[in-house]
Amino acid sequence: MGPSRSKQHQGPPEPLDESRFSGSKKRKGGAKGDDDDNTRDERGPKRKKAVAKAAAKSKFQDVKPAPKKEKVKAKAKKPAKEEIEKTKKSLFEDSEDEDEVMDDEFELGSEEEAGPKKKLGDNFLDGGESDSDVYDSDEDKARPIFSDDEGDSDAEEQLTAANIAGLSRKLDMQKAIEEAEAAAELAEAQMQTNIAEDKPRILGDVGDEDSAIAPPDVTMLRVRITDTIRVLEDFKNLHEEGRSRADYTAQLLKDVCEYYGYSPFMAEKLYQLFSPAEAFSFFEANEKARPLVIRTNTLKTARRELAQALINRGVTLEPVGKWSKVGLQVFESNVPLGATPEYLAGHYILQAASSFLPVMALAPQINERILDMAAAPGGKTTYISALMKNTGCVFANDPSRERARGLIGNIHRLGVKNTVVCNYDAREFPKVIGGFDRVLLDAPCSGTGVISKDPSVKTNKDEKDFITLPHLQKQLLLCAIDSVDHSSSTGGYIVYSTCSVTVEENESVVEYALNKRPNVKLVETGLTFGTPGFTSFRGKNFNDKMKWTRRFYPHMYNVDGFFVAKFKKVEPTTQPKKTNNDEPAADEMDINEEGEEEVPIEFGGFDEEEDKEVIAKAERRMKKKKGVNPDTTIRKKEEEEPAAANGDSNTLAAGSPANENGKKELLEKSKTENKPKKAAVKVIETAEPKKSAKAALVEKKAEKAAKPKMPEKPAEKKDVGAKKTTKFEKKEKLRLKNQTGKGKRRA
Repeated sequence: MGPSRSKQHQGPPEPLDESRFSGSKKRKGGAKGDDDDNTRDERGPKRKKAVAKAAAKSKFQDVKPAPKKEKVKAKAKKPAKEEIEKTKKSLFEDSEDEDEVMDDEFELGSEEEAGPKKKLGDNFLDGGESDSDVYDSDEDKARPIFSDDEGDSDAEEQLTAANIAGLSRKLDMQKAIEEAEAAAELAEAQMQTNIAEDKPRILGDVGDEDSAIAPPDVTMLRVRITDTIRVLEDFKNLHEEGRSRADYTAQLLKDVCEYYGYSPFMAEKLYQLFSPAEAFSFFEANEKARPLVIRTNTLKTARRELAQALINRGVTLEPVGKWSKVGLQVFESNVPLGATPEYLAGHYILQAASSFLPVMALAPQINERILDMAAAPGGKTTYISALMKNTGCVFANDPSRERARGLIGNIHRLGVKNTVVCNYDAREFPKVIGGFDRVLLDAPCSGTGVISKDPSVKTNKDEKDFITLPHLQKQLLLCAIDSVDHSSSTGGYIVYSTCSVTVEENESVVEYALNKRPNVKLVETGLTFGTPGFTSFRGKNFNDKMKWTRRFYPHMYNVDGFFVAKFKKVEPTTQPKKTNNDEPAADEMDINEEGEEEVPIEFGGFDEEEDKEVIAKAERRMKKKKGVNPDTTIRKKEEEEPAAANGDSNTLAAGSPANENGKKELLEKSKTENKPKKAAVKVIETAEPKKSAKAALVEKKAEKAAKPKMPEKPAEKKDVGAKKTTKFEKKEKLRLKNQTGKGKRRA
């Protein structure tokens, strides 16, 4: 060994010389120290240069001496085998400078470490026992590669090329692990949100009726409704064993009745129209109020001007949609909209957005004759007049006198001048008047589309209502079709609408009209939005053109539930078929609510007897307005008729009362003179035995017209003429006297 270094920092052990790995020769411990000293002295300058060079190269790298120690150890493993030697040469073949750097690093480190320098034993190369740190306990592990290993780049490339298949397998395994982790995470999320894996227990076990009892908590009831809908949407995967779809549907309807307050009949009828999820949305929409909408009266103002005026009053609004040019949706208002100066002046009217749709489908034109069969309270009628610009004529009819008063008020307030208000049962209109260019029928209905306005519909409708109401709607629609003139150059259209969503009041009524009136056909409504009508429903098929009708739902379009259908009349209504007994055929007869058969009414035509009664009523009304008692005039006429027959016209004209006996004699004479005409009257009476007082008055008028006029006496004419001449002569004499008197005075 060399001189002692006990007072200095002890470094790493001496570097190993390559001669020690040569194979068979082993050096003894006594010569080892001298050789080491000589080697250290001979390589001193080279080591300094190599250290400086390595420091410059590893300026920005983390130099780790510990791995270098492993490198040296790896070189010392199993030197006896030739294969290992070749592998060492190919993998760890370094330049001379690098070896020097390594030796120097270990020497520098040996100076820093404390403790005496230890020698390697003679059995170092034999792999025997050693207390040195040169041997690595993990001999089978591969050598790690570090960024500061300059000579190992080729080894890294060769290792990658050799193990490329293994690396690819490793990457595949990593990818599979990541996918498995993602699937596990998704499964955990699904379990938390109760979507797929966790099947909700709604009905419980089969035969356990207590589990299906609704909890008193409203929140839990709503949760159960949503869970039931989810199961029905994916019944195959989420249903409980032993439970059918009907069980879940029955439970859902029961929960809907308890949560929303519907009757079982109404809940089932509305549920059948939609899928489970859509039915839930429909029930939810019925619990919220529809937006407040106003319609601009274009007869007095424009929508922009009205909007600006209302904004100045603190009203927040916006256009109702692109489909309407006159509607404004109101969100907030600081003033009551029914009492603003603009409302009182008739600049707008409060009207639901869905009420615009039938008028838009009707599309009235200027100078047309239009009938609104159920006009109150006047929103649609005034909209029609506004579209017609106060031209043409609109007949606004409503069977209720009380509702007609509100109709008249809106007509006057909005400045409508082309409207006639009438109070008839709409089923009488083919008799009253016909030949219209267009007819609008907003038929009375159950109101299942406006439940948000009238929640009583949830419970006050039953199966009987859905029998009587469609029957009335069918009658009204047939009357509307008969009231239209098919030869109109601009019209011939009928629009049928209801505020209901049930099939019995909509598609079924339209199908009935198409079957009963083959002279009409369905046409497109012209509306830009809406759901097409049903062409089939629960096994019942309708006309293929039923898709041109439009349905509107509150949960889809945020408007009231509505139905609109448009017809075009192409031919006149045919006369009803007659049997041998002059009775209408059985297929043309309708049955009213009381079970009695009703004969269909023919289009057009007039009844003269009824017209005479109407004329007589009008005359009496006019006389009453003038302050004349109509009864006294009738008596005078009755007295004048027999007097004129017997030549007593003077006394009757003077108004002197006649004796009752004389009247009877005169009447008997007139009857004897007009025996054949009396027989004709008898025939009429036998045909119509029951006549009212008005009908008797009409018959008397007819008898008077049929009687020949009695020739007047010539003497009476002369007397009258004589009287006239005497009066004239008197006037002439007075004039002459006055003239002569004036002349005398002047003279």
